[in-house]
Amino acid sequence: MPTEEDAYAWHRAFDDPGVRELHGGRSAELSLYHELTARQRRHEAERGFCLWTLLDGAGEVVGFTGAQPWPHPWGPVGEVELGWRLARPAWGRGYATAAARETLERVRAAGVGRVVAVVNARDERSVAVARRLGMVLRDTAPIPGREAERGHRFDLEL
Repeated sequence: MPTEEDAYAWHRAFDDPGVRELHGGRSAELSLYHELTARQRRHEAERGFCLWTLLDGAGEVVGFTGAQPWPHPWGPVGEVELGWRLARPAWGRGYATAAARETLERVRAAGVGRVVAVVNARDERSVAVARRLGMVLRDTAPIPGREAERGHRFDLEL
């Protein structure tokens, strides 16, 4: 489960123009990552899954992957979201797909029957991860607050 220190690591990993471009375009405050990691610790304690910190072979933080209750008031409210976000140097190395497959096993074991993923339509790598996992594209809609951006909603029955 993510630690307080992971908030700092996630903040550093995701404060890259290429990563930010796909997630709102601007730098996030460190406090957002403190709140996010605290929320993930609660999810782990209450549900047995969360967004976990992802490490490379050398033990360096390269992002997160996991599952959480959908965190927004729009979109697939009430669903469990399968999610991943990687630092730019970790892109294209198979980390997201491998870790997401492990996540699917954990959420299935926790009794979850279906997961969703909402992916920026321009994020070809994440679209490919969703497809490799067997997720089915259900719809595409504007991302609230970023109406010029479109999000693909994928889902997968477990």
